[in-house]
Amino acid sequence: METLNSIVSDINGVLWSTVIIALLVGAGFYFTFRTGAVQIRYIVDMFKLVVGTAGTKTEGNEVSPFQAFCVSTASRVGVGNIAGIAIAIVAGGPGAIFWMWFIAIIGSATGFVESTLAQIYKVPRENGEAGFRGGPAYYLKNGLGHGIWAAVFAILISVTYGMIYNSVQSNTIALALNTAFGVDRMVVGGVVTVLALVIIWGGIGRIARVTEWMVPLMAGIYLITAISIMVMNVTELPRVFTVIFRDAFDINAVFGGGMGAAILTGFKRGLFSNEAGEGSVPNAAASADASHPVVQGLIQSFGVYVDTLFICSSSAFIVLLSEDYHASGLTGIELIQWDLAQYFGPYAPHLVSVLIFIFAFSSLIGNYYYGEINIGHLTHKKWPLNLFRCLIGVMVFWGAMADLPLVWNLADLFMAFMVLTNVTAILILFPQARAALLDYEKQIKDGIKVPMFHRKVLPKEQGVYWWDDENNYDEKKYNKS
Repeated sequence: METLNSIVSDINGVLWSTVIIALLVGAGFYFTFRTGAVQIRYIVDMFKLVVGTAGTKTEGNEVSPFQAFCVSTASRVGVGNIAGIAIAIVAGGPGAIFWMWFIAIIGSATGFVESTLAQIYKVPRENGEAGFRGGPAYYLKNGLGHGIWAAVFAILISVTYGMIYNSVQSNTIALALNTAFGVDRMVVGGVVTVLALVIIWGGIGRIARVTEWMVPLMAGIYLITAISIMVMNVTELPRVFTVIFRDAFDINAVFGGGMGAAILTGFKRGLFSNEAGEGSVPNAAASADASHPVVQGLIQSFGVYVDTLFICSSSAFIVLLSEDYHASGLTGIELIQWDLAQYFGPYAPHLVSVLIFIFAFSSLIGNYYYGEINIGHLTHKKWPLNLFRCLIGVMVFWGAMADLPLVWNLADLFMAFMVLTNVTAILILFPQARAALLDYEKQIKDGIKVPMFHRKVLPKEQGVYWWDDENNYDEKKYNKS
């Protein structure tokens, strides 16, 4: 087992240190250039779209654009946004934070393209049931005609997110509560399993409605905590920004590895955190009932900013505003706990444990959501989905008590294959997303408040099953004003 773990770890080292990063960064620059930096030009509109679709009432498995945003945010905003940033600062220095911001802006263009494509190739749920399914498996099959690769992708993401990552999330919750409060890990595993099964057995609709209130709550608590620390240390903020920018461009450190370490660490942390290009977020994006594919593309593009510029930056300022984080000799979640103890006293570790529970549990149900979407791609029968839900329960319970180094490395390997497949697909299908963007911009320029989409504007209509004249919409449905 140790030999297998070593082999998988070596393969991951090559893929995630060079191949995957080069592919994701290159694709991000390409999409930024070809869309005219859509992620920057429409940043105000992104915020308006997110806020404007909040509170939309849904029933059954219907999912509003805001709910789809919350589901994707629930999945990608996890413990890594807390512990991972502390590790990045220790490993790459404060300059890594600047490069994390930089890659978030670039990656946001990739997020826009893959989520727009997910909307273009989405399909209605079977048996006349309200709602949609979609994502990379769907545009691989319907857009590119690669049914086998679509099935492989669906299996990989279902196993990786639905089962492996969820065992890791459960493990994190159990360790945090055991350390802070002394609760037995088996008890934690049992409680988390029951809570998770109650939510996921309600299907996509229930998950969407739970994350709709959970995500703003968890993000709000963490942001308020970080802002409070920034206010308490407002005189130190200029120093922190100076250190970040100075270390990011420290030319004298290049030959010593300083600047290179900052760039590489920042790129890795940003890419791993915001998930742009990994093919996970499009599964949530496709499930939204939007008037135009670009609407959900912009909303999910904003999700990259929320994840990296808001949540990850909060962790960065918590660490960098402490008196001397190097003196602790700590890293990861222990460093965040140590820093918060400097600000709020000895009860801070308990606060962190509660935050870890919220972050990890929201990721758990968000990860399952992706699995259900892709199980639906493989088969419309009920028993495989019910079996999948039972396996989720087993993995969550087992994960609370297990040691997971090999499991985590296998998940990274599967994720690398997903990135290679998904980014290749969206590069090929990019003309479809660009045509949708040009159509959206034309309608906005013509004064249309709620742009409506028809597949006839696409250069290739084959495989697009929803956006036709029969499925035209009543504008009032999408215009809350």
